[in-house]
Amino acid sequence: MFVSQAKLESWTPRALAVLRIVTAYLFLQHGTAKLLGFPHVDGLEGVVLFSLIGFAGILEIVGGVLILLGLFTRLAAFVVCGEMAFAYFIGHASQGHVLTPMLNGGELAVLYCFVFLYLAVAGAGAWSLDALRARAAS
Repeated sequence: MFVSQAKLESWTPRALAVLRIVTAYLFLQHGTAKLLGFPHVDGLEGVVLFSLIGFAGILEIVGGVLILLGLFTRLAAFVVCGEMAFAYFIGHASQGHVLTPMLNGGELAVLYCFVFLYLAVAGAGAWSLDALRARAAS
């Protein structure tokens, strides 16, 4: 069965929105695990709000919610992209194997970093508050 290029391209903004929503939902859970204890993750009990991990949790909750809603997506994605790059180099690459994240446990940080970089450039997609704001402004 053949699907035309034009038909596939018409779904691009919706696929971008799905990528944004799923990524933000998963990312948000990192922040809630750190600061709210849900979902429970061993080793993240009692994270101090005014610590490096606490600050990361704040960025993950605020950035995750903004990206999930598609509100100020480019800015929020850019900020958390930087957070994930920082997390990789401070938390993972410092353990060795800088060019092999599979060996230092940093695969997820690298993947989040580049998905958020893409969202910072591409925007929120079809189903977003940014798209609603753009339609209302025109």
